[in-house]
Amino acid sequence: MNKMIILWVLLVVPMLITIGTAIFKWLWNITMPQVFNLKMITFWQAFRLLLLAGILFGADSFVKFNMNM
Repeated sequence: MNKMIILWVLLVVPMLITIGTAIFKWLWNITMPQVFNLKMITFWQAFRLLLLAGILFGADSFVKFNMNM
């Protein structure tokens, strides 16, 4: 069972990251150049933008807010 988990992590997780980055790059390149007159980005630039967004907007894993009133 542990071998299946390791195999899944080694194969599926990088594939999902690659697909997510490619979708982000595609969405950026069809939207931002037209709307804001920006340049098209590469795969690695899209990957770095996703990392930055995760760091900046994924702060809920570090800070827990109590929403119960």
